[in-house]
Amino acid sequence: MDGVAGYMQAAKRQALQNVEHVAEGVAAETLSEGKLFEIAQSIGDKRLEELNVADTTCGYCAVGCRFDLYSDGEEILAARPTEAEDAPVNGISTCVKGKFGYDFVNSDDRLTTPLVRDERGEFREATWDEALSRVVEGLGSIQEEHGGEALSVIASSKATNEENYLMGKFARQVLGTNSVDNCNRLCHSSTVAGLAKTYGYGAASISTDDLEIADCVLLTGSNTTEAHPVLATRIKQNVRDGADLLVFDPREVQIAEYATQYTRVNPGYDAVWINAITRHIVNNDLYDEAFVEERTTGFEAVREAVQEFTPERVEEVTGVPHEEIVSAAETIADADRCVFGWTLGLTEHSHGTENVMAMANLAAVTGNLGKPGTGVSPFRGQNNVQGGGGDMGPLPDNFPGYQDIADDEIRAKFEEAWECEISPEYGYYTTQMFLAADDDDLRGMYIIGENAALSEPGVNHAEDILEELEFLVVQDLFVNETAQYADVVLPACSFVEKTGTFTNTDRTVQMVNEVMEPKGDSQPDWEILQALANRMGREWSYDSTAEIMEEVNSLTPLYGGVTHDRVESEGGLQWPCWDEDHPGTERLYADAFNTDDGKAHLQAVGYSEPAETPDEEYPFTLTTGRVLYQYHTGTMTHREEGIMQYTPSDFIEINPDTAANYGIESGDMVRVTSRRGEIVVSAQVTDRVGPESVFIPIHFAESAVNRLTDEEHLDPAAATPEFKVSAVRIAPDEGDPEAVTAADAAAGGDD
Repeated sequence: MDGVAGYMQAAKRQALQNVEHVAEGVAAETLSEGKLFEIAQSIGDKRLEELNVADTTCGYCAVGCRFDLYSDGEEILAARPTEAEDAPVNGISTCVKGKFGYDFVNSDDRLTTPLVRDERGEFREATWDEALSRVVEGLGSIQEEHGGEALSVIASSKATNEENYLMGKFARQVLGTNSVDNCNRLCHSSTVAGLAKTYGYGAASISTDDLEIADCVLLTGSNTTEAHPVLATRIKQNVRDGADLLVFDPREVQIAEYATQYTRVNPGYDAVWINAITRHIVNNDLYDEAFVEERTTGFEAVREAVQEFTPERVEEVTGVPHEEIVSAAETIADADRCVFGWTLGLTEHSHGTENVMAMANLAAVTGNLGKPGTGVSPFRGQNNVQGGGGDMGPLPDNFPGYQDIADDEIRAKFEEAWECEISPEYGYYTTQMFLAADDDDLRGMYIIGENAALSEPGVNHAEDILEELEFLVVQDLFVNETAQYADVVLPACSFVEKTGTFTNTDRTVQMVNEVMEPKGDSQPDWEILQALANRMGREWSYDSTAEIMEEVNSLTPLYGGVTHDRVESEGGLQWPCWDEDHPGTERLYADAFNTDDGKAHLQAVGYSEPAETPDEEYPFTLTTGRVLYQYHTGTMTHREEGIMQYTPSDFIEINPDTAANYGIESGDMVRVTSRRGEIVVSAQVTDRVGPESVFIPIHFAESAVNRLTDEEHLDPAAATPEFKVSAVRIAPDEGDPEAVTAADAAAGGDD
């Protein structure tokens, strides 16, 4: 406001401020401290009454923390822990992202209106009507000319259960394709495959409370303190109270500082050292004979299979001394209650399913299942990867509740409910979609809440495919790296702008409540899907996500008793929850396994190694992972100014001996090259990694570590890529000196 009017308004504000200061001074001189406190409390309460407050579930990792979010209708102002009894996982705890990470909601580049690509190849804003018409035309023309199998959907583990259910339904009913998948394929699908084959359910068997009452916790491939801080706190509290903590990992991750035993292992050989522990337990009669006899099959095959893992061979391959295998084995065997936890360090391999089955064997032969303080716990990464990524069935081989699409009876049930025909042939897994597009077998994609241009292995190849697709739709909060290739970009809502449910890492279904209205013209994913389905000839008429959940529980036995009313009133329900009288299942396998005979089917696992091992040309093993102050591809956290002050850019961890041999110091720029590409990142010289390994985080587009990883060698059972092992070479960025071997580097040899 300019001129006299502006001057008068500024003067008025100044006068009011002066009056307030005078009033504060008078009050301080005349009123008691108690009275002043009462007045301050009253003013604070009045201001709180003017805010929107909703209890909800965190939208970052899958721990499932609950807290109250405060909003003035425009932005999130604060996050405060809810009542402890209403937060079954976190109590009064939160991590830095859940506490402070909400600036992305109001980011200047937040997508709030649809975009379409014009004739010049540039984006312009469009109405919803135009954008949806373009989507219908683009997907419909491919469907008409090449069939639905030429289309695929990548679903979102950021979205609610209800929305992911509709993503799977949309793919099969509307598009006519079984090629629907999600980020679970890139992380824990080998967990699902391995545990399903041995125990029947591809999920954690424990409740989070078991981490605090176990006598022993074995963690592997899990940077728990940085990736799942609230779970790490519970584990550390238990260790403080006397529990043993065993950590096996290529990096000395932060939680290893609290370990009873930390053992460094060579990346890519997890089944070897796990089988070695099992071998010692079995050969020394330390296993739970009664449990094995009564509740398992396949024990003799496992006993025979583990015999090849002799101390000499195990140390040569994994780098683990025999005495550390013995120590871990006897600690587990001596414990009355043990929990086995892991994340992607165990699963993101071309043999990840075998790794998980080896761990499942170990838990079973020691009898650590079905009792308080025992069980297996794959810590899930994205907030709803358990529910949205698996339970709800946006998968190429399963309907909701892990019901096989090849089963004629199950398929007939969904065909009747959805009024469509569904092929019994499995669709493409996520990474297979990009390979199929190379052969023109797949021509269009609908990507929802997934940044495939960064998260796919071998992103150089992924970028080429995204650019060459006949039609690409991206539905997201931002024009991220993937959306830059789209023909149409649809603005979706964040988790603070909608209502539904998430399912956390211990199978607890919890409410997500709208804290503020959607930004601009953005819409919840389920409303966008419904609008598209109706334009493509269907008659969806959902009024709410509660209504969608009613359809879910009518078709999905695991969720048979899960309703919004129950979840809201009971503070969460753990599946299986068979009907509305069922209380949910705190701990799996108390009485029986989810197999035909009710027993755990142990699987003999032999020797395996990475698809790519170091050699003279690429002498180091690269492994990847997360850091505390970032989240996945950075779509949310890179827009948090405070968080970005802690880890603003990418880096490579290099062992001091290796760094000295290359003349590299912390802060130097390092060129990292694999057979697939190269990136340049800043060095962190640290003994967290061994002399033959290096580590780079996954969070930064500008360096995109997945330019180095391999998209071709996939786990045969789960199609999980081998993110955790890539052969690379390193060099100071100012030149390209002749590569030296890892052994030379470790020994300080000459260049």
